Amino acid sequence: MSFSQIALILAGYLSGAIPYGYLLTKKMTGLNILEQGSGNIGSTNVGRIAGKRIGLLVQLLDMLKGLIPVSIVILLLKSDPQIYPNYFPLVIALSTVIGHNFSIFLRLKGGKGVNTTLGATILLAPVAVLSSVVVYFLVKWRIKYVSAGSMALAVALPIGGWLFSPDPMLEYYLSVCGCLILIRHISNLKRLFKGKELR
Repeated sequence: MSFSQIALILAGYLSGAIPYGYLLTKKMTGLNILEQGSGNIGSTNVGRIAGKRIGLLVQLLDMLKGLIPVSIVILLLKSDPQIYPNYFPLVIALSTVIGHNFSIFLRLKGGKGVNTTLGATILLAPVAVLSSVVVYFLVKWRIKYVSAGSMALAVALPIGGWLFSPDPMLEYYLSVCGCLILIRHISNLKRLFKGKELR
């Protein structure tokens, strides 16, 4: 692996690791989001604590921190197809998701990875992403819990990839992202079973 590849992977991780939810909640309310609500830095918990507008801003920023690094690598590949392997955008996308989930700036704490996964993946598997978002809204509408919708999205994402983008490397990536989302939602699943989950 070349120095430039390593540097881009690290840059992708650092982009994902920027804890916008933590920073904006701290700035707007003075509160530590890790100690509020569900303790998550994602847009849903931020919306509960800092208000819906800040929650929406965090959602946008969390998506962009996945989208921008992937877009840069795609542009580099278009300018010179031989510069990196054709699967390299997937590597960068995954590095941003890992950065968000396990941020070096929060001692490896982080979010659930849904928004960053969607932002990082929209250019790589647009139909799979959009179909999984539809599943998210349907489940959220039916069950009324964001976490249930997010877990359904995690399952739908690799299925959508298998149906609409039959590329083995892409399918591996989508499966890993789906598993990461599910793993990060284990605590939510436990609260759902106990009837203690936050809406």
